[in-house]
Amino acid sequence: MPNAKVLSEKQAIVAALVDDLKAASSGVLVDYKGITVAEDTALRHELRENGVEYAVVKNTLLRRALDDVDLGDLDEVLNGTTSMAISKEDPIAPMRIVNKYAKQLGDRFNIKAGFMDGKVLPLDDVYALAELPSKDALLGQVLGMMLAPITSLAIVLKAIAEKNGEPAAEAPAEEAAPAAE
Repeated sequence: MPNAKVLSEKQAIVAALVDDLKAASSGVLVDYKGITVAEDTALRHELRENGVEYAVVKNTLLRRALDDVDLGDLDEVLNGTTSMAISKEDPIAPMRIVNKYAKQLGDRFNIKAGFMDGKVLPLDDVYALAELPSKDALLGQVLGMMLAPITSLAIVLKAIAEKNGEPAAEAPAEEAAPAAE
């Protein structure tokens, strides 16, 4: 039996993982074996910039935490090396960034599983979500689509005003000339 100090430390780690998982809007579990320190540093930097928390976790501790938050279906992928990327704000960010690095690093960095809003996602769904643009890019696209009709209307109205406005602008000039005599 482990000593009381070690047991309390592990319980604290599991409690912290449970809190993180409950607060997360989405997350990805990753097999990271074989990546270099430079690659890991670049990955962590990009994740941090996008508000994603990333940590290497022990499978047994993560298994307990996942069971506590009703994500026990992920237990089957908890073998080998495991790291976890979770986001509390942008649910697509961990999937998008981790998938980008998985493509770059090949077999040394693989997505094991993912979850969103307290539900385990099939791996195909994780990859599909990873291909979506970032939240800011999507908002920009929506705004652009909303402004497109207004912009088109403004361009058409301007063209009509210029076409119809030129003769009208000449007419007051002709009227002003006789009045000056």
